[in-house]
Amino acid sequence: MAFPTESSGYEKTILSDLQGAWQLLRDSVMAAKGFRGWNRALFHIDEAMSWESVRNLPGMPPLLTVIRNLCLQGKAPGDVMENIENLHGILQETLFPSDD
Repeated sequence: MAFPTESSGYEKTILSDLQGAWQLLRDSVMAAKGFRGWNRALFHIDEAMSWESVRNLPGMPPLLTVIRNLCLQGKAPGDVMENIENLHGILQETLFPSDD
């Protein structure tokens, strides 16, 4: 009886870029914690990184909008805002790939 084996080589995909971008955003919010609303932003970031959200990628943009608004209103540092913009770009590429 043959047992399935784990693949030894993985191809990097846009989804791994998306996961990395969410983690960078989370890390930057944790490093800058203390701005108004940082804990609420963190809650929504964790929600976006949850299995339920990953299985429903079109539901991510509204979460990112909420996170962006909380960070703008709370005057989050520039690196947090930069990570939000980078994440937005990767999310757009994930949901609407170009035919290059």
